[in-house]
Amino acid sequence: MLTPTYGVTQVDWENRLDMARLRSERLARLTAELERSSLGAVLTFDFHNIRYMTGTHIGTWAMDKMIRFALLPQGGAPVLWDFGSAARHHQLFAPWLDEAHPDREEEHYGARAGISTLRGAISPSAGRAEDVAAKVYQVLAEHGLTGQPLGVDIIEPPVLFALQAMGIDVVDGQQVFLEARRIKTVDEVGLLTQAASMVDSAYESLYEFLRPGVRENECVGLVSKVLYDLGSEHVEGVNAISGERCSPHPHVFSDRLIRPGDPAFFDILHSFMGYRTCYYRTFAVGSASPGMADAYKICRDYMDQAIELVKPGATTADIVSVWPTAQEFGFPDEEAAFALQYGHGVGLSIWERPIFSRLTSLDAPEVLEEGMVFALETYWPAADGWGAARIEEEVVVTADGAQVITKFPAEELLVAGKRYFTTGGALPTLRDSQSHLNTRTVVEA
Repeated sequence: MLTPTYGVTQVDWENRLDMARLRSERLARLTAELERSSLGAVLTFDFHNIRYMTGTHIGTWAMDKMIRFALLPQGGAPVLWDFGSAARHHQLFAPWLDEAHPDREEEHYGARAGISTLRGAISPSAGRAEDVAAKVYQVLAEHGLTGQPLGVDIIEPPVLFALQAMGIDVVDGQQVFLEARRIKTVDEVGLLTQAASMVDSAYESLYEFLRPGVRENECVGLVSKVLYDLGSEHVEGVNAISGERCSPHPHVFSDRLIRPGDPAFFDILHSFMGYRTCYYRTFAVGSASPGMADAYKICRDYMDQAIELVKPGATTADIVSVWPTAQEFGFPDEEAAFALQYGHGVGLSIWERPIFSRLTSLDAPEVLEEGMVFALETYWPAADGWGAARIEEEVVVTADGAQVITKFPAEELLVAGKRYFTTGGALPTLRDSQSHLNTRTVVEA
């Protein structure tokens, strides 16, 4: 069954995605994983995990600050400490946080004001790390959990030391969150599909814009505008790579001027209501060399072989076994070639479980399950030594196999920005040139 693609708003005339259900099902999955663990509670400073646990968000500006934190105790409900007035906002507009604690006399038990050390910017003498530890300890004590291990995902060293000074056994909590997030709910799949559909549109605009004479950074600006206009919450990155920069892959855009005959590949990473995309496409600009066409065909063949194997019960080792070894495409070992023939879960962050790589998956395979959503990406360098092809598809594991949710055409190499000129006759009109941009030119090897 195909995942529906709705608009970005709610309506009264059809059932769309259910945000209350999204919040409750995510928390239920996290609670179940915590109960299966040996931990007394999990403490998170990671914004994606905080959102998964509490259904709150205060903007992308704060994602690297580690200023807010949330705790989920065994047998209890989440408690969130947030940045300044954000806590007051949650008390007014995120009532589910307080409603989860009906037995508490405090007016606002679920959403509270709290602030960490601003990654050390607040002087240690101000005692913020100790204050964070005291807040966490108080809730643990209320649930009788001070003697149990506390799982933490990421943490500032002063806060870690302060928790340890209070006798709390701090251990790895990342695995609980990653296990909970591994299988997506129906609303998560819907949001991931919506996010991918927005990138479909961005690639359509990019294909029409891409031609000799534009720069990589202009392409990044165009894609970012399209996505924000469509309702993107955060354009995490647009990886724009062209010409001789394609091999080796530098993973960052530049101000390079795109020239006739260049290969160009792009990775578009953005967030819709927290849910990410990771979505490569490759073009030839103006024309494609035979070597580039061959590289694209090889890249596509490896992708198709991988997708064909996706089904419940298959493993990550099954998938990566059909991909080439690092030495086959010019690297000394799998660590040096990491993330070129690759796969990764996609959700509230772009690298979740499962992970597909010959570096790790052959020795430690993960079993694919219905409801997983992940991206598979392949790469192949052209024989000329500087061009390369890069393709990425996001797939949902269904009972019947893989459902691909990245829809911009990638079966053949597309040629963008091609111009036709006659010999001995009139030059094409502007209208002729513009109309050509609406017709895709493909190169088949």
